[in-house]
Amino acid sequence: MVPEHEKVSISLKAQVTDEQAGLRIDQVAARLFPEYSRARLQAWMKTGELTVNGQRCKPRESALAGSWLVLDATLRSAESWAAEEMPLNIVYEDEELLVLDKKAELVVHPAAGHHQGTLVNGLLHYCPTLESLPRAGIVHRLDKDTTGLMVVAKNLKSHHALVKQLQSRSVSRQYEAVVQGVMTAGGTVSAPLARHPVHRIKRAVSVDGQQAITHYRVVQRYAAHTHIRVNLETGRTHQIRVHMAHLKHPIVGDPLYGGRYRVPPNCGEELAGALETFKRQALHASELKLLHPTTKLECRWEARLPDDFMGLLSLLHQDAGEGSA
Repeated sequence: MVPEHEKVSISLKAQVTDEQAGLRIDQVAARLFPEYSRARLQAWMKTGELTVNGQRCKPRESALAGSWLVLDATLRSAESWAAEEMPLNIVYEDEELLVLDKKAELVVHPAAGHHQGTLVNGLLHYCPTLESLPRAGIVHRLDKDTTGLMVVAKNLKSHHALVKQLQSRSVSRQYEAVVQGVMTAGGTVSAPLARHPVHRIKRAVSVDGQQAITHYRVVQRYAAHTHIRVNLETGRTHQIRVHMAHLKHPIVGDPLYGGRYRVPPNCGEELAGALETFKRQALHASELKLLHPTTKLECRWEARLPDDFMGLLSLLHQDAGEGSA
């Protein structure tokens, strides 16, 4: 457990909007206080540390417009999150934050079936003081098999500052992806996302979902694929993967949204083999820009494409030959 002098007190207040009225209180709380998990917010409701208009509430209660949610709580160590030594590719670090280049096959947060071997476990070993922060200082996440840059706050002040930047959409996150099919041009996808009505681990475009905006442009066209560069305006779960599938251009190797993959006609044998064995989504967080929480200076980091991604692009280029645009 965190010693008493290292525990962090939280005091926050937010008002329910007209658009949020009628939703469950725990859903509204998760939107008003996005730096904390829904499970943690529910626990605070049960202990009375999170109240509505000064009264205790139950997570399932409906929210009323104009109600005030007040959070007065103390952050404590997450006992189930054990520190584990593991290699971490730290590309930058100072007293306020660290930036890392996440590898594939690495789950970010402990959850059912993944209590060990996650990025959080590794971060707690590398920097034990993170145990007193929400989500061990992680302010945004990448899917298990998405590679690339992530920022981690090292204290509560920086955590709040970075979360605020994400909320105001002033953090720039650029991704590289290879999608199925040939895109004619870049564009913007503005399609709200919600949990899939049948497959609970998936997300889907839904008129009742949260706003989600994705900008993309073509880097290179190949015979039956396209290398694109993507910028997120919002950061919803699986956003790029769902939006590309929504455009009928799913990301190569995507096990959830790619559908049954069929090798394109006239595809070379080596490329066909690489496409069939590419078992993760070809998606990489290549660039991150934000304002430093203390200096307020713009910081920018880049992460090179991983070897499997580079190999795929090389084979696509070779296979396209003179036909690539």
